[in-house]
Amino acid sequence: MRHKICLIFIILFAGLTAFAQANHDYSNAVDGYFTIHNFPFQSHETALPLLKIHYTTLGKPIKDKSGKVTNAVLIMHGTGSSNRGFLTQQFAGILFGSGQLLDTAKYYIILPDGIGHGKSSKPSDGLHMKFPKYTYDDMVAVYYRLLTEHLGVNHLRLTMGTSMGGMQTWMFGYLYPGFSDALLPLASLPVPIAGRNRMMRKMAINLIEADPEWKGGDYTSPPAQGLMGAGSSLFFMGSSPLQLQKESPSRQQSDMMAYEMQKGYTKMDANDLIYQLDASRNYDPSPYLDQIKAPLFAINSADDQINPPELGIMEREIKKVAKGRYILLPITDQTRGHGTNSLPAIWDNYLKELLSVSGQ
Repeated sequence: MRHKICLIFIILFAGLTAFAQANHDYSNAVDGYFTIHNFPFQSHETALPLLKIHYTTLGKPIKDKSGKVTNAVLIMHGTGSSNRGFLTQQFAGILFGSGQLLDTAKYYIILPDGIGHGKSSKPSDGLHMKFPKYTYDDMVAVYYRLLTEHLGVNHLRLTMGTSMGGMQTWMFGYLYPGFSDALLPLASLPVPIAGRNRMMRKMAINLIEADPEWKGGDYTSPPAQGLMGAGSSLFFMGSSPLQLQKESPSRQQSDMMAYEMQKGYTKMDANDLIYQLDASRNYDPSPYLDQIKAPLFAINSADDQINPPELGIMEREIKKVAKGRYILLPITDQTRGHGTNSLPAIWDNYLKELLSVSGQ
């Protein structure tokens, strides 16, 4: 039962947490670090003299006669996650294998850890709440510098991302038009984080900071009560009512799952989570959508409570994208709410179509 609960946890929160672990051995995977001295954060804070960005690559870059890289694919992770979430059977096992859509024998896959996530520089490294208050703009700027200055990638065949990474895919589209042949934002909306989405984030932050054990960020033991409270709000926004009902049809099963979920949240670092949730505060691609030139397929799921379709936002905003298309996946036995973003078996046919229409 406990193993089953942990598996459900991974699926539901593939775009929200860092609990998904790699279960594949990729012999062609390369781990590395890109360091930037005195990175100019949008907040103008200077407490971090050296920014360290971790990344993993699979495959090798291919250049045409003009020197343009033709096979690079950037995949950006969700809030609280890391690139390890993409090295799983449910993701890599569907996309990266021999003969699959993003076969690493053909494509150069780039999986970075964003600022504040994974093995990249983050508050829990020691600065705690003195860490620069990074934004999505900072994260995207670092990704671009990683590609162009460190990896020598001057062009992307595909830019894609899940949840936060999906939002950053919209940003890549207008900040660097012409840099990507195709764009695939998953589980996202191209408008400011507001309404219930922002309320969820702010309430989670408030619950952590209200815990006496948080101590202004200088805690010696995790503020467990605050983390469990914050995690509860993330859980209900990120999960699928249909799947939870199927997986826990009795009171005993539901109680056990609730216990395991809350226990899992106490393993998060409180300061890292605060920063991760608040990094979206300035996000707003809506004024710039007409600057996106590459074909863009925006994929959301009808059971995603973070990006609920009844808001009607995507139908309105996608019209601003010259080559944009909105795909709303219906609720099925396979969808997992917000976590559908990390289950390519459900949406890989649209990725195949996007690669085709963008010139593969």
